[in-house]
Amino acid sequence: MTVITRFAPSPTGYLHIGGARTALFCWLYARRHGGRFVLRIEDTDLERSTPEAINAILEGMSWLGLDYDEGPLYQTHRFERYQAVIDRMLEEGTAYRCYCSRERLDALRAEQQARKEKPRYDGRCRDLTEPPADADGPPVIRFRQPTEGRTVVNDQVKGRVVFDNSQLDDLIIARADGSPTYNFVVVVDDMDMNISHVIRGDDHLNNSARQSNILKALGVEPPVYAHVPMILDEAGKKLSKRTGAASVMEYRDAGYLPEAVINYLVRLGWAHGDQEVFTLDEMVEHFDIADINHSASSLNPSKLDWLNQHYIKTLPVAHVARHLAWHLGALGIDPAGDSTPDIEAVIAAQAERSKTLVEMAENSRFFYHEPREYDDKAARKHLKGAEAVLAALHDALEALEHWSAEDVHRAITGVAEENELKMGKVAQPLRVAVSGGPISPPIDVTLELLGREATLRRLQRAREWAVQEATLGA
Repeated sequence: MTVITRFAPSPTGYLHIGGARTALFCWLYARRHGGRFVLRIEDTDLERSTPEAINAILEGMSWLGLDYDEGPLYQTHRFERYQAVIDRMLEEGTAYRCYCSRERLDALRAEQQARKEKPRYDGRCRDLTEPPADADGPPVIRFRQPTEGRTVVNDQVKGRVVFDNSQLDDLIIARADGSPTYNFVVVVDDMDMNISHVIRGDDHLNNSARQSNILKALGVEPPVYAHVPMILDEAGKKLSKRTGAASVMEYRDAGYLPEAVINYLVRLGWAHGDQEVFTLDEMVEHFDIADINHSASSLNPSKLDWLNQHYIKTLPVAHVARHLAWHLGALGIDPAGDSTPDIEAVIAAQAERSKTLVEMAENSRFFYHEPREYDDKAARKHLKGAEAVLAALHDALEALEHWSAEDVHRAITGVAEENELKMGKVAQPLRVAVSGGPISPPIDVTLELLGREATLRRLQRAREWAVQEATLGA
């Protein structure tokens, strides 16, 4: 059997992180078995399915690197096919026309709820051969659900799930306006696309019995189902935009690498021994539906931070640079501009102290733009009264024949020794002078990246600030 999986999101304006995990599981299973992965857009809700909403899904898939072998396929392009299948089912008697009014159905539901019964259609129109006298308007089309026996779904995650057919009512497969419903179009799509395995959220588990029975009515063996527990927020509650990042692109905007998000997602509900860090090839090699957890997983931001820093430090610097450039651009910085430090060298300097690319971009801003002001606490602690040290540093650095981290280090050490000062009393004023704050990469590396001209200019400015402060305090 050729393994064919599908990811079938509804456009909601963004790619949900839970949906992204489902897509990843489907992608991994298909790749492991040499199969095919299909992207299908369930866009029958015309009000919500805007081009922008669809593009948000495609953008999220592209950023994660989840390529698809077929698609994107759109349900709105298949309405003629759905109608043809409905016509066939009406002819074969596996579907029928229902003329019940909304008022009657509402009254029926109220009566059943009053008797504490499960609300369900009572089959009034099930055996009609012609419209009833009180028919008012076009009918809906209902699936003729089996009324006896049981439907068994051998779910690969949940195990054997049994549904009593007498509790499954005749669901509507086409509305009065002719538009098909979700549970029906999903079945036709899975049938036509030869989907072998349906991996999806466990909120769809109850749909599996109805969908299986429709497929059987069409003479098709249902796919293998695997319903994955949902992702919860840190507090163990249903994930929402209010309680945590729900959109994949929010993770990009927060400074996470796609490799870190993929690794993070695969471990939210799946495990291979105690291994935490996986390359994509390792995920493909080891992923198995049988290893998916049976219980829900909760977000763990600290784990994502740890993974992200791991990938910042271990991925090829050129790859990280492509992503960091986007964040620098968001700060109004052109990392390819004239007289700017090499972005790859900046990454090498900042990798050990950056959990996210947002953090790295913010902390690297001073490499590209001279700070407009100093951190007040740092300036008063390290610049105030440091006029002589700043002047000595300026002269020593200006006299260097070669501008390298090694030569800069020797110059700074020389200033400290000549003035009988500890290195901190020299390096910290220098750091505040060039970066605007008390934290930067090693000071010799920092100055090498800044260059001679920018360093001397910033030292002169800091010296003038210190002189002015001394004058004001006199």
